[in-house]
Amino acid sequence: MRNIDEHNITDAVIARLGDGRDARLTEVMTALIRHLHGFVREVRLTEREWEQAIGFLTATGQQCDARRQEFILLSDVLGVSMLTVTMNQSRPEGATEATVFGPFHVDDAPHCASGADIAQGAPGTPLDVHLEVVDLQGRPVVGAEVDTWQADEEGLYDVQRPELGDTRRARGVFLTDAKGQVRFSSVLPMPYPVPTDGPVGQLLLATGRHPWRPAHIHFRIRAPGFAPLITHLFHEGDAYLDSDVVFGVRSSLVAEFERVGHGDAARHRLRHRFVLAPAQAPGSDLPA
Repeated sequence: MRNIDEHNITDAVIARLGDGRDARLTEVMTALIRHLHGFVREVRLTEREWEQAIGFLTATGQQCDARRQEFILLSDVLGVSMLTVTMNQSRPEGATEATVFGPFHVDDAPHCASGADIAQGAPGTPLDVHLEVVDLQGRPVVGAEVDTWQADEEGLYDVQRPELGDTRRARGVFLTDAKGQVRFSSVLPMPYPVPTDGPVGQLLLATGRHPWRPAHIHFRIRAPGFAPLITHLFHEGDAYLDSDVVFGVRSSLVAEFERVGHGDAARHRLRHRFVLAPAQAPGSDLPA
């Protein structure tokens, strides 16, 4: 097609997609082209602005490595991560709700026995965690994998501390016992800002948004026959519960981190029951 202009270019680009062998890819790309072209027209994007956008995406990719995923952070702060969760992770009544995965999970977290101290020297007030994993009928889920990770008192994950190298702390992987339970010790999570030293942080500051997340602990729970659960537990009373920079808070995930003792002997205690939904059935929107 010749004589392309702003009115006919969208249809011309879509026509070039042809009859792809992947119908879903064709559907997604068609919608992407229409919406992207519509956005460019709506804001009357300049060539200079498009160059800046390409520079931003390039810088975002350059910030990614084995310890940091800046594109996940971008997805989180734009609300796309939580939007996909809410569309794809609906749960039956009574099941624990899902929320965002976040950019700081690692695949080499240590496997620990129940009762372990995963803090491993991370700064913070001691926290004792007692978890129970059950099905919708309240029956214990035995042998469920409970993968947990969190920031320390200074708001940093282990992967954000270069001095630790490959040392892992404030994270661990457990298996539930015959009662569906797991116990471990860690440190009390604190609110923290997402990284602002990269392009996503610069975008937040340029748009007048704060970078803070409320205090929380991450969990990924998997067991045969059940839909995998990716979720958080948030600290009741945190100042950022209603303005989480990644939009991940749900009321059902706000828990009490009970203070026990005083002074130097003070600890906190967290008890929580996770309820797993059954694995995907035909016609269900739950993930397998």
